[in-house]
Amino acid sequence: MTRVTPEPPRLCFRKFCGRSAEFMVEKRSEQRHRLLKTGTIKFGGSAIACMVRNMSNTGAALDVTSPDAIPEHFTLVFDSEGRHVPCHIVWRNEKRVGVAFD
Repeated sequence: MTRVTPEPPRLCFRKFCGRSAEFMVEKRSEQRHRLLKTGTIKFGGSAIACMVRNMSNTGAALDVTSPDAIPEHFTLVFDSEGRHVPCHIVWRNEKRVGVAFD
């Protein structure tokens, strides 16, 4: 019988605070890749411009001007490709939202 050793949790850099850095345990199932693409968040006849900062097959991080104005479920449109992807918000901070693709 072969014993499978679980992978240790990945650490990712969260932010730099003065002389110390804050780290958090990576919880994503797939690693995200950095990119810089324009996008549009569409919901209920409204549209909000965003910048896709990183992405994996299961989700992305989006830079936005006002995260509180974005509903829990929306469609992300990749402007350069015209691709529409249904999403839901997993986390929010001051200028960025993390989404999972539905």
